[in-house]
Amino acid sequence: MSTSRRREPTIERRATPGAVVAKSEWRRSSGALHRWRPPTALKATAALHLGGALAFAGSPVAWPWIAGTLIANHGVLLAGCLAPRSQLLGPNRVRLPAASARRREVALTFDDGPDPDLTPRVLDILETRNATASFFCIGERAAAHPRLVREIVARGHSVESHSHRHSAAFAFYGPWRLLRELRSAQRSLAEAAGSAPIFFRAPFGTRNPMLDPTLARLGLAYVSWTRRGFDVVDRNAARVLGRLLRGLTAGDILLLHDGVAALEKAGEATVLAVLPSLLERLADQGLRPVSLRAACSDERDA
Repeated sequence: MSTSRRREPTIERRATPGAVVAKSEWRRSSGALHRWRPPTALKATAALHLGGALAFAGSPVAWPWIAGTLIANHGVLLAGCLAPRSQLLGPNRVRLPAASARRREVALTFDDGPDPDLTPRVLDILETRNATASFFCIGERAAAHPRLVREIVARGHSVESHSHRHSAAFAFYGPWRLLRELRSAQRSLAEAAGSAPIFFRAPFGTRNPMLDPTLARLGLAYVSWTRRGFDVVDRNAARVLGRLLRGLTAGDILLLHDGVAALEKAGEATVLAVLPSLLERLADQGLRPVSLRAACSDERDA
């Protein structure tokens, strides 16, 4: 099937109560569904600061050692903020559950959409292989293209959250701004998709220590990836495909983009050149592409 074919998103294929369902689902997802437990790194940070304050009170001349220890501690936290697959700041799903891996499943995930030109073409390619995926959508773009979001759902895929505005400053947001940003995304995505996201991926994969408690408050689970293609910066489809296939195994979470995408020399988005070959190779290895919701359903039902 040619990937150059373009078409407008079709009307949703299933009847939904629309805004009524969206509002109830958003309210359900916005409750305190997960209890936040501070990770060990934050507990250690709190203990170091308390100990530093006590040590300074007892011996002010020791301040260089105290300051050095606290600076080193903050350096470790910064590394956790900048490392997308780090578990330092809280739970971070980088692979599918063991039960999903045993079923020979992998998760295809797409960031930065929906895009009125690119997303329908990605959906068409997925349909040729009966593959399902998770689309981490930006709230503002979903609000601008709600029919396209409904089309994603109607074709059997899941819609998850990639923030509301996809700001480059996201990792520097304070707790109240984080809450406003993610609540706005939940509202927009629920209204467009008919149900609220249950997974979240941070813009650029960077976060800060205040994100995890905010996610817990909204009932969202943090997801990064096992491997990514870098299709937004690399125009070479062969290299992008190679990154995704190198070491590929059941249970992997793969990252591509259906929003901003690097273009090949011919002017096509790199993902359109990569995706058909990727799906073919997955089939050859007996791996089944599924959405994150399907892959993690055993855990959610437990």
